[in-house]
Amino acid sequence: MANPEVNTGRRRFLTATTAVVGAIGAGFAAVPFVSSWQPSAKARVAGAPVEQDISKLEVGQRLIVQWRGQPVWIIRRDEAQLAALPSLDGSLRDPDSKNIDQQPTYAANAHRSIRPEIGVMVGLCTHLGCSPSFVPEMVPQLFDANWKGGFYCPCHNSRFDLAGRVYAGVPAPTNLRIPPHRFLDDDRILIGVDTEGAA
Repeated sequence: MANPEVNTGRRRFLTATTAVVGAIGAGFAAVPFVSSWQPSAKARVAGAPVEQDISKLEVGQRLIVQWRGQPVWIIRRDEAQLAALPSLDGSLRDPDSKNIDQQPTYAANAHRSIRPEIGVMVGLCTHLGCSPSFVPEMVPQLFDANWKGGFYCPCHNSRFDLAGRVYAGVPAPTNLRIPPHRFLDDDRILIGVDTEGAA
C-alpha cells in the first residue's frame, strides 16, 4: 500500500546530503592515492643535479660521480691527448658524433665537451652496460698496439678514445653518452643541467 503522505522535500534533502557526504569521503580517500603517484624523497634526490669540485683534478685523472644511478666520469686531458684525437678518426665508428642522442648539442665537437681539457661522460659501455677501465696512457697495450689513451671494456673488448668515441669493429654500437652538464665556474661543474641557453 503506497503512503500518500511522502515528504518529497525531506527526501531531496536526504539524497543531496548523502551525495555531498559521499563526495567528501571519496575526496579524502583519493588524496593518499594521488599522492602515492608522486616520487619519493629518495627518488627526487637520485634524479637531482650533482655539483662536483674539479679544482684538484690532475691531468690524466678521473673523478667518478653518481648521477641517476649511473657513474659519470670527469677526466682532465692534456694537450698531447687532445692533439691525438683527430688522428683516430679513421679507426672510429662515429668520429663526428653524428648520433645526436649521445650528447647535447654543445658537446657535438671533436672533443665532445664544453671545455676541451675536461671530458664528462657516462661510464657505461654502450654494448651491455659494463664499466670500462680508464687507460689514459698513450702507450701500446695488449688490446691495441696503437693505443692513444681512452677506455677499454674487458667484458667484450670494446674500446673508446678519450672523447668517449667508440672504435669500429667492437661490440659497442655507439659512443659513450655525454650527460647534460654545465660549468658553474672554473672549479665547479653541475651534472644533470644543461648549459644556460641550451635546449
